[in-house]
Amino acid sequence: MPQIRHLALLTDDQEGLATFYKSVFEMHEVHRHPSPHGGPAIYLSDGHLNLAILPAAGRRKGIFHFGMAVDDVEKTAASALAAGATPPNETLPADGRFAETFIFDPAGTRVDISPGWKH
Repeated sequence: MPQIRHLALLTDDQEGLATFYKSVFEMHEVHRHPSPHGGPAIYLSDGHLNLAILPAAGRRKGIFHFGMAVDDVEKTAASALAAGATPPNETLPADGRFAETFIFDPAGTRVDISPGWKH
């Protein structure tokens, strides 16, 4: 059964927001890399949910996208496209910090699709 396993937040203070989630909710850092939007992209986990804290870089702050863990990425992506989703506009590395692919739902929200994220 598909389950939400990933949320991405846009902020102007990645370090501060990461510290907040680590100290308040006992999340731990599982990955960090420079973002093409400036500053670090910081990935946290509680062992179940992956939280990406990304630079806003002029984009609206708050939830950017969410990710669904699924059993079959290709089958789910095909099903989403058949149901009216829009295909991805870029490819993503499949090393566990990102989804394997994503779609845009009919309302335009990005939904990452992966067998899971680092935790």
